[in-house]
Amino acid sequence: MRLLKKIGWILTATAILYGAWLMLLLTIPYTTFEKYTDFLITKQRVYPIRHWRVSFYIHIFVSITVLITGLLQFSKYLLDKYPRLHRNSGKIYALVVITLSGPTGLIMGVYANGGIYAGISFVLLSLLWIGFTIMGWRTAMQGRWQEHISWMLRSYALTLSALTLRLYALVLGLMHMPLRPATAYITISWLSWTLNLLLAELLLKRVLIKRMGITTAASRRGDTAAI
Repeated sequence: MRLLKKIGWILTATAILYGAWLMLLLTIPYTTFEKYTDFLITKQRVYPIRHWRVSFYIHIFVSITVLITGLLQFSKYLLDKYPRLHRNSGKIYALVVITLSGPTGLIMGVYANGGIYAGISFVLLSLLWIGFTIMGWRTAMQGRWQEHISWMLRSYALTLSALTLRLYALVLGLMHMPLRPATAYITISWLSWTLNLLLAELLLKRVLIKRMGITTAASRRGDTAAI
């Protein structure tokens, strides 16, 4: 079982790192700051709005930072062997999400493609992302480690929406579903983070049930050292 968990962690980390690499490749063209680059072609109406434009460039340029530093938070090896790296990467992750990625994502959500329904999705995503990360930071400062892990898992699940949004867009494209572009984008905008959050909650529930089972068994034996 321990070997399977280790293999699962390696595969998951590899997939996320590969996704981060693809995100980096997608980001490089925007370093020219040319207004007709890729996604920006669809944003010509809002591109002249300065706070949207600044938010867009900040958001895409720091995205790889939170993907990687967030992933480092879930490595038990790094936590045990290099606790300072764990703490520092956690601080970077939290600061970037709370002060840069979250707020800029919120601004971009207000002007999202797909109209009000997609906008609501991205605004909620940004608010929850900031809120979960603040709770993760706060519980760490208070030494409430189990709660800290739970909040950080929720936060990182939302961070991964940057990857799952593009994955679902690719899947819908390959399936050739008869959806209008606006409807498809609205669907993807909601699925990209709600499914991630659902998986995170299921994982947390599974861990809680397992922990409660161990506690109950130990109590029946009177073995308090196992709790």
